[in-house]
Amino acid sequence: MNRTPEKDPEDWTTGDEPMTGPQESYLHTLAQEAGEEVPGELTKVEASQLIDRLQQKTGRGS
Repeated sequence: MNRTPEKDPEDWTTGDEPMTGPQESYLHTLAQEAGEEVPGELTKVEASQLIDRLQQKTGRGS
């Protein structure tokens, strides 16, 4: 049984807040590996979605 089910980022109650420090740090790591730039001023939801996309591109999300 999964005790921490994943919630769709679109359903987060704090999703419109600025991305967290750890999200920003990880995004920069992923973006560097993927050869992409991280847009500034992302929300938590936007950062999470970009992390998911970059993880797939870099193979880190496997």
